[in-house]
Amino acid sequence: MDPRTRPYRSVLYIPGSNARALEKAKTLPVDAVIFDLEDAVSPDEKVNARGTLAKALAAGGYGARMKIVRINGLDTPWGRGDAAAVARMDCDAILLPKVNAPTDLDALAAVTEKMPLWAMMETPRGMLNATAIAAHPKLQGMVMGTNDLAKELQTRYRPDRMPMMAGLGLCLLAAKAEGLIIIDGVYNAFKDVEGLTVECAQGRDMGFDGKTLIHPAQVEAANAVFAPTEEDIDTARRQIAAFEEARAAGRGVAVVDGRIVENLHVVTAREILAKADAIAALSA
Repeated sequence: MDPRTRPYRSVLYIPGSNARALEKAKTLPVDAVIFDLEDAVSPDEKVNARGTLAKALAAGGYGARMKIVRINGLDTPWGRGDAAAVARMDCDAILLPKVNAPTDLDALAAVTEKMPLWAMMETPRGMLNATAIAAHPKLQGMVMGTNDLAKELQTRYRPDRMPMMAGLGLCLLAAKAEGLIIIDGVYNAFKDVEGLTVECAQGRDMGFDGKTLIHPAQVEAANAVFAPTEEDIDTARRQIAAFEEARAAGRGVAVVDGRIVENLHVVTAREILAKADAIAALSA
């Protein structure tokens, strides 16, 4: 599936040590799962969690969901053991926390070899080095760690997330420049569907591909906001049709709903339709 059209609307964190949650994830309408060996697993369970997760992934049943495993940092007692274990698991990518520079990804790649890498972007240094990190040849995606970023910035919570906009923007620019997937950070008040919906809409407008989630109750809102609407789909179809008609008549532009349609708009329109088709296929 084309990375630009593959859905990443909902990306749910699941504790790698919780067999029940690992099984439940197979039934949830999420586009991707981050199987967490880091924050969601207590220190005394970290080694055992590798085996629990490996067994669940080997059993299969996750369908077309993207399977990403977040390991502990390589500077912790568990990181390198996690990396070696995950390299042998049936997953799609490995996610490294607190990536500060491309050398962090080099160190991980030395252990995991050909496995695609994802980077947690959650420190001020990581934000400042986002361009170099995004250019790493094995990097496939970025995940914003907004809780850790807020802690490092010593900000207070604001619904508009203004204190974090500089960091979010730097990572977005870097990811888009390299054609990477980039997923927005979590919304902590998992029972506040209205607040989540507002933050999802903000992230979608900024250009994020989806939202990381901490609870299954958040999935529906994220899926709705990050999916093309019926209006989007209708407009995309009409733009393509109008542009093809204009080209057949020897014109380089068309007009739809009083707005100019050029080739770049048609490219976007085709991506919208492809994403809608991909979402439909995942839901089938």
